[in-house]
Amino acid sequence: MANTQVFDVAIIGGGHNGLVCAAYLAAAGLKVTVLERRKVVGGAAVTEEFHPGFRNSVASYTVSLLNPKVIRDLDLPGHGLKVVERRLANFLPVDDHRYLLSGPGRTKAEIARFSARDAERYDAYGDRLDVIADVLRDIVLRTPPNVASGGWSGALPELIKAGSLGNRLRKLDMVMRRDLLDLFTKSATDILEGWFETPVVQALFGFDSIVGNYASPSHAGTGYVLLHHVFGEVNGKKGVWGHAIGGMGAITQAMARSAASRGAVIRTDAGVREVIVEGGRAVGVVTEAGDIVRAGCIVSNLNPKLLYGKLVDPAALPQDFRERMDRFKCGSATFRMNVALSELPDFTCLPGKTLADHHTSGIIFGPSLDYMDKAYLDAKAAGWSKTPIVEMLIPSTLDDTLAPPGQHVASLFCQHFDPKLPDGASWDDHREAAADLIIDTVNAWAPNFKASVLGRQINSPLDLERTFGLIGGDIFHGALSLDQMFSARPVLGHGDYRAPVPGLYMCGSGTHPGGGVTGAPGHNAAREILADFKRRRLKRAA
Repeated sequence: MANTQVFDVAIIGGGHNGLVCAAYLAAAGLKVTVLERRKVVGGAAVTEEFHPGFRNSVASYTVSLLNPKVIRDLDLPGHGLKVVERRLANFLPVDDHRYLLSGPGRTKAEIARFSARDAERYDAYGDRLDVIADVLRDIVLRTPPNVASGGWSGALPELIKAGSLGNRLRKLDMVMRRDLLDLFTKSATDILEGWFETPVVQALFGFDSIVGNYASPSHAGTGYVLLHHVFGEVNGKKGVWGHAIGGMGAITQAMARSAASRGAVIRTDAGVREVIVEGGRAVGVVTEAGDIVRAGCIVSNLNPKLLYGKLVDPAALPQDFRERMDRFKCGSATFRMNVALSELPDFTCLPGKTLADHHTSGIIFGPSLDYMDKAYLDAKAAGWSKTPIVEMLIPSTLDDTLAPPGQHVASLFCQHFDPKLPDGASWDDHREAAADLIIDTVNAWAPNFKASVLGRQINSPLDLERTFGLIGGDIFHGALSLDQMFSARPVLGHGDYRAPVPGLYMCGSGTHPGGGVTGAPGHNAAREILADFKRRRLKRAA
């Protein structure tokens, strides 16, 4: 006989946005449960031991976009979170003798070693990008204006929101408005070649445009993805990247403790197989074990494609909505690895195995936009890049809890690896070969690297989908393209976190403002849900 429980809110998925949403709703006095399929909460932001004595973040791997308001409201430091900054932002090897470093107070002088003209333009580029990034920071915690039906009573609040956004945009002068248009419509290549003449300088900034984005930097729209990765901050410093002590799982464990301290009930090994819809309204869920959880409000932290394609009866959804969800674009061409190392990499262009600042940075193997374009073209033609783009982080240089003394762990974030291989081939048959290629790619820049690898953890696009529910291995729960952003994320008419089924809401990265470990979708969805409880659109449990 099925076990039945009743809550005010049932949240599907214990990823970081689900935990954030739960914490806000529980703090407001609602009876909340979180149902997580895996044995541990955190979604893609988890830390695991992958080789005896070696632990690391499994999927998401670095901190910057986590919203400061979420950190404060949930008191994440009080629940154990500590974030430290990298000593340098990035290290980009160019060839056997040259490299480019970046970081606060250092980037301009480094660029000057390659081009005096580019160094002169760097400050203006950074200043103008910062102004636009501030606009994004201002809207990430706001619900996008929704296309409403039902006449003026429904449309007026959305028009007011749109007017408020317009007021913020009107504060930009004409030059900045043009820059904003460029970033939302042009390619990263067009933008960066307009600013800088040196390929390695273009590559330093252009890398952000293809992170989790199955595209060449020459594709229209990659300018926005570049911008999406620069509006974060760490410890109050804008544009800085950092590391959570204990790995990314430390973030979600702090979130879970915060939610539980406010009364949320968190269940693991509790995957959901169905959203119960009665009388056209979502009223509960059925777990994979057959238990029933009834609630006045159901909230999904899943990729929208997974929610509507697997858990909701198609008959409960409008036909056009179903068709658009079928076409919702997912697939970030990401291949993710962890490796246990006996020693630090010794780079040909910057020799030394003793810990130095560049070992703490984001190490980018992708010395030009042309290199990145070729990686994309290779993947489209043959399934994966012959010379992949790799970002390597060595978090044990900042966090001695991750590896035995004198040894290290490295995160390898790699592009481009097509989620769908040619001729129906499976990643299960090619993951080891791809992993070998990635290690060889790093070894070409640091010749001691391959011999220092003691163990490795591999996550192909297929592994990311099966383990974390990242459809197509998409780390953003949907491509950050213009047709899937802001009010149109995931679909125009449902950009306000409300599903087409009353009582069903979305709080994951498939909603505004998109992917990354931000907590913003969870924050925003909670605000809309609380508003609907106050308006009596939602009923509390009896």
